[in-house]
Amino acid sequence: MKKRVGLWIDRTKAVIVSIDNNVERKRIITSDMEHYVQYSTVVTGEGSSAYIRDSRFWSHLDGYYNSIIDHIHDAVEIQIFGPEGAKYELQKRMESIGLAGHIVSVEDTHKLTDQQISKRVLQRFPLRSRFDLS
Repeated sequence: MKKRVGLWIDRTKAVIVSIDNNVERKRIITSDMEHYVQYSTVVTGEGSSAYIRDSRFWSHLDGYYNSIIDHIHDAVEIQIFGPEGAKYELQKRMESIGLAGHIVSVEDTHKLTDQQISKRVLQRFPLRSRFDLS
């Protein structure tokens, strides 16, 4: 069986639920974005402080999205959902590296508990009964 992934994401947390060989696995990746933005310092030198802050912000998000992609790039089907624009930013990044064909849906949702996320992923990618021969 091929790996299928459901992913709930916002800019601070991603919950990845993988179904592989009929086994469900969950991984949580955090970005610490709230902490990063709140306590970001300004470095003197070239450029304006706003430019430097924005550059650091996007660089931090790039690392976060790359970490997520490292965990899901081998999935044949990927469901992405979440409450904010992060899901679209991740989708765009995945499209730019040739993973667009693996994305089966991108959906708006509100904040969900980890249990609700797992349930939603299992609705799309149900575990197969060991008696199911298909």
